[in-house]
This record gives sequence, C-alpha cells and structure tokens, in this order.
Amino acid sequence: MQAKPSLEDTLSLMRDLRARCDWDAAQTHDSLRPYLIEEAYEVDDAIRAGDDDTLREELGDLLLQILFHSVIAEERGAFGFSDVAAGFIAKMKGRHPHLYGDGAKQPWEQMKAKRRASIVDGLPADLPGLHRAFRLQDRAAGVGFDWPDVDGPIQKVEEELREVRQELATEPRRDRSDGVPRYDERHERLEDELGDLLFAVVNLCRKAGVHPALALDRANVKFARRFASVEKLAVERGLKVGDAGLAELDQLWDEVKGRE
Repeated sequence: MQAKPSLEDTLSLMRDLRARCDWDAAQTHDSLRPYLIEEAYEVDDAIRAGDDDTLREELGDLLLQILFHSVIAEERGAFGFSDVAAGFIAKMKGRHPHLYGDGAKQPWEQMKAKRRASIVDGLPADLPGLHRAFRLQDRAAGVGFDWPDVDGPIQKVEEELREVRQELATEPRRDRSDGVPRYDERHERLEDELGDLLFAVVNLCRKAGVHPALALDRANVKFARRFASVEKLAVERGLKVGDAGLAELDQLWDEVKGRE
C-alpha cells in the first residue's frame, strides 16, 4: 500500500522545482506577492461555493505559496520550513496556556495587547477597509476600550446616522444623481460622517458576533441574485431595465422578494 504524501514530500518537490525549473527558480518573495493574494481569494471562493473538490485543489495552491516562500528563505539562509513549523507550534501553545500549560484561559487579543506598544502594531496597512475596521475595534477591545453589550453600538449607529442626516440637510440643493463626487469642504464633511457611520456599523457587527465582511458578502450575493431575477422578469414582460422607471423596477423587486 502506497504511503500518503507528507509535507516533507511537498518540500522536496519544491526544492527540486527551484533547482530544475527556470520559472520557479526565477521567483522571489516580491514576485510571488500577487499570487499569494490571488490564491487566498480562490480558497475563499471555494469555501463560499461549498465545493470540496475545488477547495482541496485551491488549498494545495495556497500551500504552494507557503512552500515557495519557505524554500526561498531557506536558500537565503534566513529560515526554513522547520522554523515556520516551530513558530506555529509555539504560537498555538502560547494562545492556549490552559491546554498546554498551567495558565488561565483568556482572550487572544488581551494576551497580544500586553506585547504591543499600540493597537496598530503589525496590522497590515493594505487590509481591506472593512476588515481593517473590524481588527482595529477588536484590538481596542483587547485593551478594554469596548461596550459591554450591543446596546452601546446600536446607540452609536443611531447617533452617526443622525449626524449624516444633519450633514445632508446642510448641503446645498443640487443634483447628485449622477453619482459624481464633488470634492469640496462640504463633501469631505459628508465623507467623514458616512465613514463614522460605516465604522459604527462594523462595531455593531463585531459585538453581535458577526464578521462585517461576511455579512456584506451575503448581502452582495443576495442583491446580485435578486437583481438578476428582476432583469429576467423584465425581459419576460417586455421591459428594458435601463428605460424602466423606479416604480416599475421596485414593483419587480418586491415581486422577486415575495417569491423568495
């Protein structure tokens, strides 16, 4: 019976590719950056689709990136895959002192906060805005800057929404239906207030135990599905979506929602 491939087998293959394949040999940490991001998104797509076959394949592609970077670092004499594994084991045991020691169980963010000079330390600057807001709030909570329950975030959302309404009320009456931003002082104030509102909604999601990126993703999928049904229904009834008025489209939208 043939033995199952091991991580050491994958490392051996990666080293061989670096030695004998021109393309693999030419890669660097920097050149591989776009692929790492792309593979992570493809794993995410497979999870979203619930496709195990694709997920298995995409996890292999993501593993390739980890192997690639580890072997390149090994060649530079910086560290090897065994060092990556050792760091992983030490970190996981450190996160669970109640399981791998005699420590007390405590939230990870509180543990890490003791070793940070600031909540922004080590937080990637290029994180998507929604995820960065969530992580900033999570880290702030780790040092005690947090509401005890969802009531505080709910009130904050309502407060920020009132401020958005007030800012909109002070705007000069002008047509903004073309969606083109007007970059002036009033626009910047409105942008600030809407940003505060979004940030407050992210915090509400966090306190409710929902990741805002996942919630928004579900909303995007739902909207796209429903609007595709609206477009199909419009074709069936001889309507051109681009020419139909809001009242007609809204009626189709309500019909689609009713069917769900």
